[in-house]
Amino acid sequence: MSSASILSTAWMLSVFGVGAFVMRGAGCTINDLWDRDLDNKVVRTVERPITSGRVSVKQAIIFLGAQLTVGLFVLLQLPLNCFVLGASSLILVATYPLFKRFSYYPQAMLSACFNWGALLGFPAMGIWDWSVMIPLYLSGFFWCMHYDTIYGHQDKKFDVKVGIKSTALAWGAHSKQVFKGLAVAQLCCYSLAGFLAGMGPGFYTGAAFAAYRLVRMIRKVDLNNPDSCQYYFINNIKTGHVFWMGILFDYLMRMMGIY
Repeated sequence: MSSASILSTAWMLSVFGVGAFVMRGAGCTINDLWDRDLDNKVVRTVERPITSGRVSVKQAIIFLGAQLTVGLFVLLQLPLNCFVLGASSLILVATYPLFKRFSYYPQAMLSACFNWGALLGFPAMGIWDWSVMIPLYLSGFFWCMHYDTIYGHQDKKFDVKVGIKSTALAWGAHSKQVFKGLAVAQLCCYSLAGFLAGMGPGFYTGAAFAAYRLVRMIRKVDLNNPDSCQYYFINNIKTGHVFWMGILFDYLMRMMGIY
């Protein structure tokens, strides 16, 4: 598969970078608005701005409006059909915080929402290749299910008392076994997306190192220790960097004509 030019790639990376930052921020604002009467019952979240009263509901809504305005500007940089696909994610962004009230799988809705950008990259460059877009999206979905369940294990004792549901509670002592299945599904989908996109050795080297990190995380995380859960949840950022560097290295090798 041919590669886009460096300039067009850099521009689209900038657009997506701003979009991800702003829209994930908007998701956090929406979540804190919905959960303002729950966050004050959990030690880890009691000091969040809205539930603590440092930011009023009115101020939060104004701030959310500003975030969504910037998000709209970002979407307007994309082709029209890509704009429609991107805008459709707003339904998920606005409603996913509600699922923890009646479902043990709010992580599934979060994962569906959080990885929407994986569906937009190809269309943003004028390419609609569902055979790559879908496994790439599913890879992110399975990964988010994995690390957000680790995140959920931090608060499971408080969640039971408050009535908040999560996969951490649904899977309980079986969580690590589920994690193994999620990691396999994630890496298979990621590798399939890379194969169908014609990626090279840089991509697979990054995937292999990231796989090592995932296996190590599953083995070492103590799901009954909130500090351990927090550490390994945040450590997924570094794993994301590994995936990213593998893709970047592969792209640069291709642009230099190495293969």
